[in-house]
Amino acid sequence: MKIKPYFVFTFLLAAMVLAACSTAQTATPEADPLETFVPGVNATGEIVPEQYASLSVTTPGVVETVFVREGDLVEAGQLLLQIKGGEQAQAAVTAAQLELTNARNALDDLYENTDLIAANALKTAQDTENALEDLLNRELQEALALKAIADAEKLIEDTERIYNYTITTADQADIDLQKAQVILAKDALDKAIEDFEPYENKPEDNLIRANLLGRKAAAQQAYDDAVRRLNALLGTGDEVDIAVAQADYETAQAQLLEAQRDYERVQEGPMEGDIAVLEAKIASAYEDYDTYKEGPDPADVAAAEARIANAEAQLAAAQAALDDLQLLAPFSGTISELNIKDSEWVSPGAPVIVLADLNSLQVETTDLSEIDVAKIAPGDTVRITFDALPDTIAGTVVRISPKAAQGSGVNYTVTIALTEQLDGLRWGMTAYMDLEGE
Repeated sequence: MKIKPYFVFTFLLAAMVLAACSTAQTATPEADPLETFVPGVNATGEIVPEQYASLSVTTPGVVETVFVREGDLVEAGQLLLQIKGGEQAQAAVTAAQLELTNARNALDDLYENTDLIAANALKTAQDTENALEDLLNRELQEALALKAIADAEKLIEDTERIYNYTITTADQADIDLQKAQVILAKDALDKAIEDFEPYENKPEDNLIRANLLGRKAAAQQAYDDAVRRLNALLGTGDEVDIAVAQADYETAQAQLLEAQRDYERVQEGPMEGDIAVLEAKIASAYEDYDTYKEGPDPADVAAAEARIANAEAQLAAAQAALDDLQLLAPFSGTISELNIKDSEWVSPGAPVIVLADLNSLQVETTDLSEIDVAKIAPGDTVRITFDALPDTIAGTVVRISPKAAQGSGVNYTVTIALTEQLDGLRWGMTAYMDLEGE
């Protein structure tokens, strides 16, 4: 049997695909960096966090509350410490916010009220033009002045009559006559009451009761009127009433004199000063109209915007003062050291809390000499052992300090990243390192 060429090609292609898949499924194990490690330099180091900070406050004061303890896990932005004075600082923030709101509203009002301001200015101009026209109308001014004189004369007449009535006592004959009227009215009232009493408890729709009740009410009204008239005849006004009546009379006389002088001025014609005042008011009103019909006055807008800027600055300052009374966590981590308690005085810059991210530890050398540091470079492999732990792990040089560390000898700090975070590894533990070196 003869095999066709395309079957051979298909078979070979399938074999190649299967071979490729078999190769891809076989993972090559990752090489241990310490298998081929050749030590060149030895050094001692200390375990430190990749991120840690010694925190302090920015404003002095008495600590109101410390919200954390050593070992606590905190999130970024969490409140750690509060200094006293927060109520006053919050009140200042609230006041600044209110002023900013008012300033912004004032600017909005400038634009929203422009049409109303322009309309009022136009109305003022037109009303003042009418007033100037009236002032220049001699016949109108004479008529107004004469009316004022007539009103003042009528007021004098009325106040004089009231004054005379207040200081006058009635004749005895009139008093005696009125006393008799009171007696007669009282007798009629008593008889009406006596006639009504037998029917007082009858139904209200009883016609006799209704008639007697009406007679009783009329008798009561007649008696009250008679008493009032008698009291009026028996007495004069007291000192206060007399003084008031006299003052009203004298005021009316003064008004008459003023009205007469105004009439004389009308005969002389309007004063130049009065005309000038009205003309200036007209010009000013039209100027305001021209200004506001196209929008608010630019000077007013600039002042309102300056007020807003000042309010924003005041708010920022007040908020900063409030923030300075709080110490917040700059990043997530563990409270590793606490140097403050409630009610203690704290000064700016004094370390109060040490915060560290203990999930990412690394090693920093403490005794790497200037001779040995010249033999290593970033990326070199490091073999690390510990006094406190039996493990040996690998590390990588990630940073070499450009300046010698302070202390005895000339040593440089080299930072080494760990390939794994061992259980039980803690900040401050001692580490021994063998570093590759040329």
